[in-house]
Amino acid sequence: MRKRVIAAVVLSSAMVSTTAHAREITPAAPAVTGPDTAITGRGFGHGRGLSQYGAQGAALAGKSVKQILDFYYPGTTTGKASGTIRVRISADTTDGVRVVAVNGLAVRSLATGKVYPLPKASTINQWSIDPNGEHGTKLSWYNTKTRKWTLYKTFTGMAQYEGASVIGLVLPSGDVRRYRGTLRAIDVSGAHLDTVNVLPLEYYLRGVVPREAVTSWRPAALQAQAVAARTYSVFYRNRATDRAYDLCDTTSCQVYGGYDDEETSTNNAIAATAGQIRLYQGRPIIAEFSSSNGGATAAGDAPYQLTKVDGWDAYPRNGNPNVTWTVTRTAAEMQAVFQVGTIRYVRVLKRTGVGPGGGRAVTVQAVGSRGSRVLTADQVRIRLHLRSAWISFPAR
Repeated sequence: MRKRVIAAVVLSSAMVSTTAHAREITPAAPAVTGPDTAITGRGFGHGRGLSQYGAQGAALAGKSVKQILDFYYPGTTTGKASGTIRVRISADTTDGVRVVAVNGLAVRSLATGKVYPLPKASTINQWSIDPNGEHGTKLSWYNTKTRKWTLYKTFTGMAQYEGASVIGLVLPSGDVRRYRGTLRAIDVSGAHLDTVNVLPLEYYLRGVVPREAVTSWRPAALQAQAVAARTYSVFYRNRATDRAYDLCDTTSCQVYGGYDDEETSTNNAIAATAGQIRLYQGRPIIAEFSSSNGGATAAGDAPYQLTKVDGWDAYPRNGNPNVTWTVTRTAAEMQAVFQVGTIRYVRVLKRTGVGPGGGRAVTVQAVGSRGSRVLTADQVRIRLHLRSAWISFPAR
């Protein structure tokens, strides 16, 4: 999280000669003073759709994966999906796409479709697809004896690695992260290529579910996460027709770690729900999920995103650390968010009315020396870096 930093400026006195020009010194801004504000809250995330800890609570209560999904995505039905998914690998910030040399590795020209099996030799330990000209690429290999890159082939367009069951991508740090499927170079503005992993949807989920859930959870909870993640993927795949990739691999989409993150428990959950997605009126839903809803689901724009009490989110033994929480924010942080001068008090003006304490906050008012201001609870959450918008402030 980003924090505001208040710098203290110390001015030291010095003797100035009569011949020196006088210097204008800008006085330092007065320090912001005031007590810290303790903010209490519930949940972690937006609260729409599946609560991940709630799914574990429901599984502990003996609920099936269908019962869990019916609760968190009411009014939806079960459907099927297959095919591939294209995932942009955000950690590869190099100009090209560099991989470890392995048996069976080949490169395909995306312009012609022709596949070129790559030689394997003791002197070759890496291959690299790099920009070449306006929209072309070149393939080079690293000679371990000469310690130099040698040009192997050029292409009129983009290219991708394929053939090997697992391909090791070399990151800028030198670390290697392994992926199933293909690693594709895609054209972006400037002399740079992005890296996209193209692979079967079911293999993709193997690198998602263990990053989005606790792998020791009950099978029904992991299965619910698998269906939610699969549905979320298909929803965005259907809307990415004009892009070179469908999803990213961070929390902005779904966290995806590739082959090295696969676990037996989550692989089993994916296999047990193979191809299953959730539909509303015959179409894949936006199957959002978050860590914890704090005790009630949050409403959204879709008909299946409703506000209702969730008794599973804090179910005994589900280990949810985000049911309730408390954080403090400094006077400077509070003033920077609300911009009403010295703050006298902050209060929640409106709540959803569903859940403990009146439910999730909707609007928040701050009153200070320069007047008052009302923000949405989501604006406050984002600007103060809070876990959720289900928040409360000290009583006046």
